[in-house]
Amino acid sequence: MLLSSCGAARKVRIQGNEKAASLSVNKQAHKTTTPPKPTAPPTKITNKDRAFAYIETFSPVAQQEMKIYKIPASITLAQGLLESAIGQGRLALEANNHFGIKCHKEWNGGRIYHDDDALGECFRVYEDAKESYRDHSLFLKTRSRYAFLFDLKSTNYKAWAKGLKKAGYATDPKYPDKLIDLIERYQLDRFDTPPKGRAQRLVLHEEEDVQPKRVVSEVHRVEKGDTLYSISKKYKVSVDQLIQHNQLKAPTIYPGQELSIPKTP
Repeated sequence: MLLSSCGAARKVRIQGNEKAASLSVNKQAHKTTTPPKPTAPPTKITNKDRAFAYIETFSPVAQQEMKIYKIPASITLAQGLLESAIGQGRLALEANNHFGIKCHKEWNGGRIYHDDDALGECFRVYEDAKESYRDHSLFLKTRSRYAFLFDLKSTNYKAWAKGLKKAGYATDPKYPDKLIDLIERYQLDRFDTPPKGRAQRLVLHEEEDVQPKRVVSEVHRVEKGDTLYSISKKYKVSVDQLIQHNQLKAPTIYPGQELSIPKTP
């Protein structure tokens, strides 16, 4: 280390650290950084996916309501899909109100205020979406203006759709057409006929002595009114297991289709 002072200026020269500083610079120059790994874009959920999921969830509820109150399950599901914006509308998400039923004078439950035909209208709040389905059934069954609908066949969804508009359920002139379109697009009328029974058979593997070896899996033949949800409950497997086991490209099934039921431990 060399120190020198001359006049007012004072110079300090530190020779020993020059090499270390040079090495530090060289190391930084050769240091490489690993670029971040590209992340896969999130899977986009379409309205069609949401509709299938909605139908899978609420078709058993709609069928139960049909059994009790004679309202076509196809009509109930189509109204639920339309009124709740496929379960994504504010009333559905925040109030479990899937049918846009307003408070009216007799309502003593929870309330939510939402702009509809007028600003800040009062709508009913339910603890569970299934309560909304039951209230929808009671709403139609107990009001005289809807009484003529129950003279129609439960399989005549077109007449029911037009009748709801005639009775004043909605002000949209295209309301019947929208319901019919949903019913036909997603074949919701398949839920209007109670299943007469479910055909099943066992798939057996035989050994050389032609004796049954063991049950490998069960096969379920889809009947009208079946859903992946109802089948999963019957055999105590998940809907995802059914979809993966049968390599279904979409969560929908049709009458006559045979589904292999995955074994459960």
